Amino acid sequence: MTWIRTIPVSEADEKLRNAIENQKLLYPKEYATPVHPTEGGGAQIVESHSLIPDALYHAFATFGSLMSPELPLSRRQHEMITTVVSVTNRCVY
Repeated sequence: MTWIRTIPVSEADEKLRNAIENQKLLYPKEYATPVHPTEGGGAQIVESHSLIPDALYHAFATFGSLMSPELPLSRRQHEMITTVVSVTNRCVY
């Protein structure tokens, strides 16, 4: 749970909804179900960026682009890199 004000998807304006939906399109299908969902079913980490829709899109679209299957790394290698980074940063997701 975030400790800052957030905007739930159910209360999002068109700009925020578009930012959330468009960044989701870049992610592998396995990422569709959030590990730590909000009451509205979205991901807590995404909702924590809801006050600035442009930042939300660009922050998460960057990761989605880095996971692209068109890149020379395999999906397994991508996941290993993200796992090591998460462990290094002591992330729980």
